[in-house]
Amino acid sequence: MAAGVGYTTPPQPGGLQPLSEQKPPSQAPPAKFLSQDQINEFKECFSLYDKKQKGKIKASDLLAVMRCLGASPTPGEVQRHLHLHKIDRNAELDFSTFLNIMYRQMKQEEPESEILTALAMIDRQKRGVITTAELRAKLTRLGEKLSEEEVDDLLKEANVGPNGTIKYEEFVRIICLPTVDY
Repeated sequence: MAAGVGYTTPPQPGGLQPLSEQKPPSQAPPAKFLSQDQINEFKECFSLYDKKQKGKIKASDLLAVMRCLGASPTPGEVQRHLHLHKIDRNAELDFSTFLNIMYRQMKQEEPESEILTALAMIDRQKRGVITTAELRAKLTRLGEKLSEEEVDDLLKEANVGPNGTIKYEEFVRIICLPTVDY
């Protein structure tokens, strides 16, 4: 992904589309795609930043609110979200708009699809498997480099075949499972 360019999946097939090229969202709220628990959590955090209790937060607080909720937008992505909704950096946004922005950000931050895409690039024969050696090399040398110990911990989760290969779709599904929160 290009640095500073947010991508999200368009409603129709055809790949990814930069946020800056998307049409403003329709009036259909993303609420139907979010669980009631998510909406309640978002509302609780949103309310903490709604200083005047008018049901609005400052656009300048959007980055902080999103990060408090576990999203990882860059300042540039936040600016694009605001631009998409025609909201000035000094203006305010309501909860409905905030929900829409959070939904879009969550969709573009789906690690499972990003990891699958990256691993599929390694799988030149498109067999659905990669070797542990290939995986180790990529994880320790590219992007956010992992240590050998971190790779060992990940590989403990993998179902390594007798010939040293991993079915990467199964592997990604396992490593992307949410952690148990007691």
